[in-house]
Amino acid sequence: MKLKKFMPKKSKITIGLIGNPNVGKSTFFNSLTGARQHVGNWPGKTIEKKEGEFQFQNQKIKIVDLPGTYSLSAYSKEETITSEFLTDKNPDKILQIVDAQNLERNLFLTLQLIELGAPLILVLNLIDASQKNGIKIDVKMLSELLGIPIVVVDAKNKKGIGELLKLVVKKSKDPPARIKYNDDLENSLDKISNFLSQNSQKNPRRLAMRLLENDFDAEHKIETQPFYFELKEIIAKNIDQLEKVFGKKINNILAGEKYAFIHGLIKKVLTNSKSESRNFSEEADHILTNKFLGIPIFLLAIWTMFQLTFKLSAPLIAAIELFFAFLGKKITLLLANLGAAEWIRSLIVEGILGGVGGILVFVPLIGILFFVLAILEDSGYLARVAFLMDKLMSKIGLHGKAFIPLILGLGCNVPAILATRTLETRNDRILSILINPFISCGARLPVYALFAGVFFAKYQGRIIFSLYFLGIIVAILAGLIFSKFVLKQKSSPFVIELPPYRAPAFRGILLHVWTKIYSFIRKAGTIILAFSVIIWLLASFPPGVEYGSHESVAGKFGETISPVFRPLGFGNWESGVALTFGFVAKEVVVGTFGTLYNVENLESPGNENLISQKLQADFTPLSAYSFMIFVLLYSPCIAVLAVVRRETNSWKWPIFMLFYTTIIAWIAAFLFYQIGLLLGFD
Repeated sequence: MKLKKFMPKKSKITIGLIGNPNVGKSTFFNSLTGARQHVGNWPGKTIEKKEGEFQFQNQKIKIVDLPGTYSLSAYSKEETITSEFLTDKNPDKILQIVDAQNLERNLFLTLQLIELGAPLILVLNLIDASQKNGIKIDVKMLSELLGIPIVVVDAKNKKGIGELLKLVVKKSKDPPARIKYNDDLENSLDKISNFLSQNSQKNPRRLAMRLLENDFDAEHKIETQPFYFELKEIIAKNIDQLEKVFGKKINNILAGEKYAFIHGLIKKVLTNSKSESRNFSEEADHILTNKFLGIPIFLLAIWTMFQLTFKLSAPLIAAIELFFAFLGKKITLLLANLGAAEWIRSLIVEGILGGVGGILVFVPLIGILFFVLAILEDSGYLARVAFLMDKLMSKIGLHGKAFIPLILGLGCNVPAILATRTLETRNDRILSILINPFISCGARLPVYALFAGVFFAKYQGRIIFSLYFLGIIVAILAGLIFSKFVLKQKSSPFVIELPPYRAPAFRGILLHVWTKIYSFIRKAGTIILAFSVIIWLLASFPPGVEYGSHESVAGKFGETISPVFRPLGFGNWESGVALTFGFVAKEVVVGTFGTLYNVENLESPGNENLISQKLQADFTPLSAYSFMIFVLLYSPCIAVLAVVRRETNSWKWPIFMLFYTTIIAWIAAFLFYQIGLLLGFD
């Protein structure tokens, strides 16, 4: 299948993409849209929204990736958004991605979509994996029994997508499918839906089902209507009658009817020749989730990740360093030939090139780290880590599910804090938010790489692994204290779906990694560039002082705050300035050192490692590690604090976070450095 370039002045088909979590929905979305996608938030919500556009057979198609959900009951934010989009936006087609390995579980959402009267196409994904596990599905019979078209696809390899898109652009004249339940329930649905239809309500049958389910959102939408009280009476009579007939509560009746239909359907369309034997995922889980082996294996996986990251990125980093050295030499010569003023040369070479170039050399390091993390997530392993950590997390009043946002924090604390929305209670979410900044994000990695490369060159991977491990330990200890004294609570019940292990979709992973790298480069081109210029100005003024000296504005400011850091081992003024600007974005710390240390002469003989020489003059191995501890633990960047404010709807928590993280960072670095001195390390 070939997706062509956009054609002007064509009508647009809108598709809603829906599915349970872990069914391959993101892979399918990436296969269709590639880089032609937009990520934002739903209006008035803080849940991520993804949209993409492409063209098929001269027809523009817009696809909206809806949040993963198990139902349309509108109990969670994800369910509410999905339900509102389907009912209010009226997409031309709805594609439900279904995992062929878990057909029975997926069909509950299918029934709700059919009840909605939606223009539904069922997309059967991962059929090859199901067949390997002995599962055979009669797709033709399933389509006939549900009354909807079904297309088998392989989202990872794009098989079947062309056939699916032909159905999408085809105008269907078939009447909406309808699921028939037992006569008593059908009679009640008919009575309520007929009343709603007479009062000009959209999707009367689906609305009738939602009202029988006591769906608060559905009831809220019609409570201002003049017929509301009459409708309430009709619903109450029908619920009372159904509960007398079945002898149980209405929600149990409705769920029972749906599952009875699904069970009957599964018996007719699905056979499993290996139902008694364990599949690959079960065999793997026997080892990877073992109570004795699971956590050591996880630690080994993270340790291996850092070793690979540094070994693979080292030659790429060296190449980029050589490029910037060459670029600095050429720009210096060009400016000299043009007769540019000294301050212009200093601004461009020392300020801009020294600051931005100093951070861009770490792009390979960050890209490889995100690549490995994406493989662990896409393979289904990170869900097992949450399961493994449940017992430990319960000690701090959380459960294993709360460990997933912590793992996401290895990439960036902002999406990690957004991921706490999946936790059921407000206290769970706030506690998880409070401990998340101690998980070292990708923005801190360039700082570690710089210092570890200078002071611990032979053991870079081990040193950085120790920092990440320390962050997790501090997060757990902080959570223990907060759960006892700040947010007194017991852990809520823990339920998590363990998706089957599957081979990662490398195209989707590469797209994910590119998005992260692009974001990093964009930050270097905006925030870091801006602050490199600001730092240069502070290091150059007042006029006449030596650039980057203690007599400059930056030097005076650094010397003013340096006594605070002297007991931690790094009382040099450059460190104080770097840490202050690191509050804006942690990447700026490295750029600040690059600018203040005046590293434009890297091409000169003997100056290839100028920044290393200057760091070694200001730090010892002991104080360098103390500095990295402080960077690991002190206040998160402004973006994180802004997200905390938005997620908690209060200034109390971000202000609290700003102070307690910095205090803990100071205490931890102080103890490490002073104990190290007592033990004779320096």
